[in-house]
Amino acid sequence: MVARLDPDALTTVTYELTGHVAVVTLDRPEAMNSFNQTMCDEFAAIWAEVKADDAVHVVLLRAAGERAFCTGVDVKEGLAHVENVWGRVDPGEKLSPKLNHVWKPLVVAVHGMAAGGAFYWLNEADIVLCSDDATFFDPHVTYGMTAALEPIGLARRIPLGEVMRIALMGLDERMSPERALQIGLVSEVVRPSALWKRAAEIAETVAAKPPAAVQGTVRAVWESLDSARTQALRTGLSYTQIGNPIGMAQVDRASVRRSDWHLR
Repeated sequence: MVARLDPDALTTVTYELTGHVAVVTLDRPEAMNSFNQTMCDEFAAIWAEVKADDAVHVVLLRAAGERAFCTGVDVKEGLAHVENVWGRVDPGEKLSPKLNHVWKPLVVAVHGMAAGGAFYWLNEADIVLCSDDATFFDPHVTYGMTAALEPIGLARRIPLGEVMRIALMGLDERMSPERALQIGLVSEVVRPSALWKRAAEIAETVAAKPPAAVQGTVRAVWESLDSARTQALRTGLSYTQIGNPIGMAQVDRASVRRSDWHLR
């Protein structure tokens, strides 16, 4: 039996199941919500819990404090590394949902600074919204470090030219919420005071959908990014044949409200 997550034992994040939404809050505001080894380990446990708990339909990720969503790795503490350089692994293997085979949607609410390793979550989010005080940047090259893992992931969701500008400008430029919205990094910008509420509304709306259909959709689309078009379409067809009978049984089609929508 897999050990279940004890939310009270977490020290770098908080975890709360609200309805069918697992709300995860980065909780190191004194360190700009940067991640250390403990946070990486706690996220590995969180993704295991999310996969195992059928009550979780959606994950909402946000951050405590006012200054930053996350500024990447904690440079003061660093991360635990094995001595053999070839045995070292990407911290994204613990932080990232898709690398942990989590196909439940991830909604991310960004405020303040989102820098460097923060893109581990943004790159694998299904829906990202931000407040109008958010800024996005990658400081790696400024400090003489190769920017590789974060921009490679980012290149799957925004234009290459924008990825390279973020990666190469380093600390000398930050992307505004307006530009992030224009290029599709985020899909909505709100006031800081409205961010958590709006993110929760979106998460709850998705969580109310039949979970088999939602998770099948997430998996089909994300796995298609690793395939050529024809193979992706063929695999996608098999996913509809597997998932539709389950998902359609989870909803009463006649009771679906058709007039309750809003224009974005």
